[in-house]
Amino acid sequence: MATDSSHSHSRSSNTATHGQIEEHPDIVSLRNRYAAVSAKPMAGLIEGLCLLTGLYLAISPWVVGFDNFTSLQISNLVTGIALAVLAMGFGSVLERTHGLGWVAVAIGIWTIVAPFAVIGSADTTRTVTNNAIVGGVACLLGLCTMAMSLMNRRRRAH
Repeated sequence: MATDSSHSHSRSSNTATHGQIEEHPDIVSLRNRYAAVSAKPMAGLIEGLCLLTGLYLAISPWVVGFDNFTSLQISNLVTGIALAVLAMGFGSVLERTHGLGWVAVAIGIWTIVAPFAVIGSADTTRTVTNNAIVGGVACLLGLCTMAMSLMNRRRRAH
């Protein structure tokens, strides 16, 4: 059975190890690279557009008028909020979320398919058009986010 003194010793050595890892040159270098990428105007533009796309997707059922499609309203609301939260992650902690660009692409694909998958037959042009455009924009922005990460890796390799 461990005593209180052994717990405090393991806690302090764990803190010391954590501090050493945080100061490791590779981790510091990685953080600096992602800070440089996220400080570029293009990164801010992509993050902002991704946030706006998510917010629009969330409110689009009421803007466009999906009156008889409650399940599609809920789908767009939930996926729009998810995309907006993801975009806020890109903007605030890119070094931890850079690998999640594929999620924005997946949300975009779902947005395009949702009118057919959720309601069976999308019988109004505006629901299909709205979701196709917003889904396409989300896919494009997700691919741009992934490209930023790849460009950073290529620069680091050269």
